[in-house]
Amino acid sequence: MDKISVIVPCYNEEESLPLFYKEINKVINKMKEVSFELIFIDDGSKDKTLNIVKGFSKDDSNIRYISFSRNFGKEAAIYAGLEYCTGDYITLLDVDLQDPPKLIEKMYKIITTEDVDIVALKTDAHKEYGIVRRFFTNCYYKLISKLSKVEMVPGARDFRLMKRQVVNAVLELKEYNRYSKGIFSFVGFKTKWLTYEVPKRVAGNSKWSFFKLFTYAIDAIIGYSTVPLTIAVFVGVLFCLIALIAIIFIVIRTLIFGDPVAGWPSLVCIMFFLSGIQLFCTGISGAYISKTYTEVKGRPIYIVRETEKK
Repeated sequence: MDKISVIVPCYNEEESLPLFYKEINKVINKMKEVSFELIFIDDGSKDKTLNIVKGFSKDDSNIRYISFSRNFGKEAAIYAGLEYCTGDYITLLDVDLQDPPKLIEKMYKIITTEDVDIVALKTDAHKEYGIVRRFFTNCYYKLISKLSKVEMVPGARDFRLMKRQVVNAVLELKEYNRYSKGIFSFVGFKTKWLTYEVPKRVAGNSKWSFFKLFTYAIDAIIGYSTVPLTIAVFVGVLFCLIALIAIIFIVIRTLIFGDPVAGWPSLVCIMFFLSGIQLFCTGISGAYISKTYTEVKGRPIYIVRETEKK
């Protein structure tokens, strides 16, 4: 009998957990041909999330849980779940039910009957995203697709069903600064994409603010492309050439017309502009250096405070 591991990262999800557990049990009861393992990752929640999961585990032998010593982020939670899971097939689910558990049955049928290693979900619409956020999201995917050497599918979700071989490959990548969508693309394997419309959260609020998403996007670009560094070099060389041409022009005009350069306002504007360019390029270099700094320290991706084994 095949075994499916369901990895569920949780951070302050006490309102969503009972609803999620009810829905995933519907799937488990329907798919009698497979066994299930539910792994809840408590990412340092400050509410009753862990207590609710413990309550589930008392009556359900299929439930496992990992509680972090503090909030390490969703990427760390995903990695921990992948390390702890024991299933033949592994899926990632958001506890807010924006990833409908009922799709697991369809995904399992595809992965066991077709020549694919991953069945992944993507979306063309998101009910909770406003016009501005959708615009920036589309811009981000277009940008990273051009900058990155690996394929970044627009609208890709973390929700996917993977074979054990894929998970083993992902676990080989032990980098501290993680971007799961990029990692899944990097390891490759045959992937079939299904499109669906993401429903609204069943309870609670999203933990992803616009600023967090923006920072996450920057991390993704830095982690999977060195093009920004090349752009910084190109901009530096370009402005050096412009400055050289300007100097030659000024010297020639002064020798011919004897007219010194005037206009301090324009000079100040130029200085501010060039200073901004310099700071921009320095910032790009600094971002890459900071990521290198966190990687070389070799700190653990997460720290476990408690599991169901204790």
